[in-house]
Amino acid sequence: MKPFDAVIDAPFGKVGIRADEACVREIVYLPDDADSIEPHGTLAREAAGQIRRYFDSPSMRFELPLGIGGTAFQRRVWQGISGIAQGQVWTYGQLARVIGSVPRAVGQACGSNPLPIVIPCHRVVAASGIGGFAHHPRDGFYRNVKRWLLAHEGVSIA
Repeated sequence: MKPFDAVIDAPFGKVGIRADEACVREIVYLPDDADSIEPHGTLAREAAGQIRRYFDSPSMRFELPLGIGGTAFQRRVWQGISGIAQGQVWTYGQLARVIGSVPRAVGQACGSNPLPIVIPCHRVVAASGIGGFAHHPRDGFYRNVKRWLLAHEGVSIA
């Protein structure tokens, strides 16, 4: 796997960014002990700057060229997620109904999102609470990241 083009500080740890000349390819949540890497490359610098602005103001809108891979179904889910406004949450079931699918499949596609924060999968929650995050169990680092992102946007989920 290509090394990160930037690793920046985040209120919950670090954020790793992979980009090339054409687009941002991946954003990864990393623990606090990950080594920081100064952004190199035009898009890595721009992505790092926009993510930092989001940490200052959750209403910030991302404007980055994204290299979105995935299956046609995953892209449909990610497009649906992108339509959820800052400060709002949908359940996996609500998003599934909108795109004509089922909650479990939507949850799997959410967990495979290569560009979290920019494609705000943290805004999709379980009907009974916060739900999982990034294919990780409901407890631990990733759940804390999801909880922080939601709280940053003014949402409190049990």
